[in-house]
Amino acid sequence: MDISVVVPLFNEAESLPELHAWITRVMENNHFTYEILFINDGSTDNSWQIIEELAKKDEHVHGIKFRRNYGKSPALYCGFEAVQGDVVITMDADLQDSPDEIPGLYKMITEEGYDLVSGYKQKRYDPLTKTIPTKLFNATARKVSGVHNLHDFNCGLKAYKRDVVKNIEVYGEMHRYIPYLAKNAGFDKIGEKIVHHQARKYGVSKFGINRFFNGYLDLITLWFLTNFGKKPMHVFGLLGSFVFFIGFIALCALGINKMIDLSDGIYGNLVTDSPYFYIALTAMMLGSQFFLAGFIGDLLSRQNPNRNDYQIEKRL
Repeated sequence: MDISVVVPLFNEAESLPELHAWITRVMENNHFTYEILFINDGSTDNSWQIIEELAKKDEHVHGIKFRRNYGKSPALYCGFEAVQGDVVITMDADLQDSPDEIPGLYKMITEEGYDLVSGYKQKRYDPLTKTIPTKLFNATARKVSGVHNLHDFNCGLKAYKRDVVKNIEVYGEMHRYIPYLAKNAGFDKIGEKIVHHQARKYGVSKFGINRFFNGYLDLITLWFLTNFGKKPMHVFGLLGSFVFFIGFIALCALGINKMIDLSDGIYGNLVTDSPYFYIALTAMMLGSQFFLAGFIGDLLSRQNPNRNDYQIEKRL
């Protein structure tokens, strides 16, 4: 099979028939063998009924229905598990991603040898309250990830070799950083294609301003897991040892200073009367806690087998 199209969605009933017809037209015009996999992420409208109707009419349509809303990353994770195409295309269901871009993305993967190609919506039909934070977010992501040639990490329109999606784990809200995950998995030939961005035709955006704050927190998490995820003792143990050592040296200095005063016949305040005593003691306690956190992190660093256990109600 040439192409698998994965479409995660939440309450996009109005756009699904048009999106399906558009994808089908592109595939047939280019003589691709394909499948379309809709991931219904706990929609409360009649999205699933429409997917079932499309599946009855078109053998290329498949679907996965979550019992509740988990988020885009879990939807992509389950979609990636199920795909069979040599090239995997992801796109949003709101018609802002154009299926007409699929042949160009496919060519970049199959003929130009890219592992992953990310869309770049150079001209966006979004308000400034969305575009400005997006630019800041992407600049930070480029710096931290080391993937310097991407302008839009969070673009939903991407193409992958099948090996890529089968060897990365998209969980939590890490869909924003799939290029970073791919790079960490050894797929470092990552390209970008300028794609057409269309204004939303139906419904409203499902993403609020909190996604930018969550994006930065996820980026910090991913950076830490990439560098220290399998060796948390290296960072916490080192930090804890350093803080404990500083506190211990400071406490010793207070003790030595007091002994010198006593030897000189100076009987002043007690060591415990000095605020530096409590600062040093606190530093030693924090150092011990950091060290123990690293030790516990090492014990827990093995993956939770239930991390990607999502309740799927139906499959088509």
